[in-house]
Amino acid sequence: MTEPNLPPGQIVLDEVVPPGRPWGHRVGKGDVLRLVDLEGQQAVDFLCYDAAVPTDRYSSMNTVKVQGNLYVGKGTVLYSELGKALFTVIENTCGKHDMIYGCCSEPNNFLRYGVRGTHSCFANFTEALAELGLDRTSIVSNVNFFMAVPIDDAGSALNVFGHSKPGDYVDLHAERDVLAVLSNCPQMHNPCNAYNLTPIRATIWRPT
Repeated sequence: MTEPNLPPGQIVLDEVVPPGRPWGHRVGKGDVLRLVDLEGQQAVDFLCYDAAVPTDRYSSMNTVKVQGNLYVGKGTVLYSELGKALFTVIENTCGKHDMIYGCCSEPNNFLRYGVRGTHSCFANFTEALAELGLDRTSIVSNVNFFMAVPIDDAGSALNVFGHSKPGDYVDLHAERDVLAVLSNCPQMHNPCNAYNLTPIRATIWRPT
């Protein structure tokens, strides 16, 4: 694996997350988490928590209301349910990222596509959270990095698609000690992953 092209600092962790798999880690206050879509058009479902009080979870509604926008982009602050700043997006090469469509699950795949037994981001979140001492009750509506869901004037969700290019990334600056979990989305029944599951890269570094 090549060295990540990062600003000066100390690399804390550098891992490739295989297609369809979960990942989770503690990110210290002031550290930066970079998520890289290595091959493009790969959705990444993402959640985060106050590490000191893990019951205080990321809140999509607080984040939407405070910034007055339905999408995540450079400058977006991800807020918790108690109004704490968890992460700030300090760099972003991929335009807007979805904040309303949530994650896929086995029951939802059945409701939408009539299929049973599918792997899902909900299952991935459950696996990653268990390693951090949390369970499925900690799962809330999440950010979908590298994925857009356009909304028309009538409020309809027009399409779910991945719009990232190979090498696109987001940098998330931790505003406090944070628990971060993600699912490298295994969905193959809509175009969010271009029907081709690929790896992503998760790097944590400590700026000098």
